[in-house]
Amino acid sequence: MSAAEETPGGEDMPWGEVTPEAARRLLVAAVEAFAERGYHATTTRDIAGRAGMSPAALYIHYKTKEELLHRISRIGHDKALEILRAAADGEGTAAERLADAVRSFVRWHAERHTTARVVQYELDALGQEHRTEIVALRRESDATVRRIINEGVAAGEFDVPDVPGTTVAVLSLCIDVSRWFNTQGRRTPDEVGALYADLVLRMVGAQK
Repeated sequence: MSAAEETPGGEDMPWGEVTPEAARRLLVAAVEAFAERGYHATTTRDIAGRAGMSPAALYIHYKTKEELLHRISRIGHDKALEILRAAADGEGTAAERLADAVRSFVRWHAERHTTARVVQYELDALGQEHRTEIVALRRESDATVRRIINEGVAAGEFDVPDVPGTTVAVLSLCIDVSRWFNTQGRRTPDEVGALYADLVLRMVGAQK
C-alpha cells in the first residue's frame, strides 16, 4: 500500500492539509520513497520522478530534501499527539482512557504504516533544529501517556512500580506496529488496536 492509498477513517485525501496540490504530490512521493529506500538512499530526482514532476519543480515547494522530511515528520507527530491527548482528556476511568489511547494510536500506525515508518524511524536524518522540534513533540506524547498511567496508579487501578519505563514500553509497542503491519495479514487495524489495548492493560496490572 502506498502513502497515497493509505486512508484512515475520516480523511478524504491523505495529506490533504498540504497545499498546493503539487506540494502534496511531492510529499506523498517522498513518503513512499523514504519508506522503500530510506532517507539517505533517496534522491530529490527519485521523489520528483514518483510525483511525475521535474527535479527543478521540487525546489519550488521545498528548499531541500530534509525540509520535506521535516514536513512529513511534523504533520505525523502532531497527529500522534492529537490522538493521545484526545484519549487522555476524554471521559472514563484511567483504564478506559489508556485502552482508548492505545487502540487509536495503534490503529493509526497500522492504517498509515508506510507513513508511520518514515515519521517514527527517520528522526536521525533531520537537521539539529528540526530534530529538536520533533523530539519535543515526542516528549509531549510520552508525558500524555505517562499522565494516564500516573492517574491510574493514584486511583488504585494500576500496579506500576516504574511509570516512566512502562510508558516507554507502551509507546514502543504501539509504534513498532508500523514495522510489521501488512494489509494482507489476518488482522485488521481495528483488531490489532483491540489486541494491543488488552495487552497494555495487562502490562499495567489493570483491575478487572
